[in-house]
Amino acid sequence: MTAGILRVLEAGSTQVTDLGRRRGPRFGVPVGGALDQRSARVANILVGNAESEPLLEVTALDLEFVCDIDVLIAVTGADAHVTVDGVGRPAGQPVSVRAGQTVALREIQGGLRAYVAVRGSFEVPRLLGSCAPDSVLGFGGRLDAGSTLPLRQATAPVFNDHFSAELYSLDVPRLPSGFVVDVTDGPDIDDFGDTSSRLFEQPYLVTPKSNHIGLRMTGPLPERLTAGEVLSRGVPVGAVEVPPGDELLVLHRGRGVTAGYPVLAVVTAGSLDVLAQVRPGQRLRFRRVSAADAAARARADLVELDALRSRVRSVFSALDALANATTGRTLL
Repeated sequence: MTAGILRVLEAGSTQVTDLGRRRGPRFGVPVGGALDQRSARVANILVGNAESEPLLEVTALDLEFVCDIDVLIAVTGADAHVTVDGVGRPAGQPVSVRAGQTVALREIQGGLRAYVAVRGSFEVPRLLGSCAPDSVLGFGGRLDAGSTLPLRQATAPVFNDHFSAELYSLDVPRLPSGFVVDVTDGPDIDDFGDTSSRLFEQPYLVTPKSNHIGLRMTGPLPERLTAGEVLSRGVPVGAVEVPPGDELLVLHRGRGVTAGYPVLAVVTAGSLDVLAQVRPGQRLRFRRVSAADAAARARADLVELDALRSRVRSVFSALDALANATTGRTLL
């Protein structure tokens, strides 16, 4: 059952996605989903959704839309100029939008992708439990001007004075320059001998051929010292591959589930979010970390998200109690 409609006025490069198709790889289907998982999770948390709910992923270009019901939204990820009927509104915290008001995201900078969550989310088709687009299967895709999305829930206006920046403080990665990507050793690191250290010595330049499948980059390439053939096998998201030629390839969430190039390293989960925000033409550095350090960082990220979720839940409960005491009904 739907409560209203979101109508896209200017689409830029926007798609509906979620955290990905976790059951996909067992069927030979890429996991896909939001490339910056942390920002997508934060956006949904800020409006009180489950983290896995569908939301909008906006890549580089402007987005403009209008809803025919009152909604609560949150914008996260790369810095963007957010306006509601031309009035600037803050990113990184909940924002109330009245029915008929125009929401715009412009001037995305400091990264490549922004995320827009709407409380209650959208009613959209799913494949293997996910709405994430898959170009090979022809499922999903970019929105166009005039596209509509069914909204599940109306949300009465919330006074933004109740939502302070301090209350919703979370260390969402800021990526203006000097991107650092953490990696653990890959299964084929010994094949490169001492040349594997080249990965950490100088920056790599991200090329325009990069996309959601993988980032291609140029720089000092490690050299494989063994001559044996690498058979096609399962590869993880984040695999740092050294194919023949003059480029390094880092597989991202749209990658196929098998490949036949040597895997020098594997990008950590948190640094995959960093890669999602790197634009072609920018440079990044790789940093070697242990598997134990990577796991500890992942646990710390989960603790941060849990703390944010708890604060959001507490504020929503307080607002509901206030509304019920004054009007006899709840806001959220």
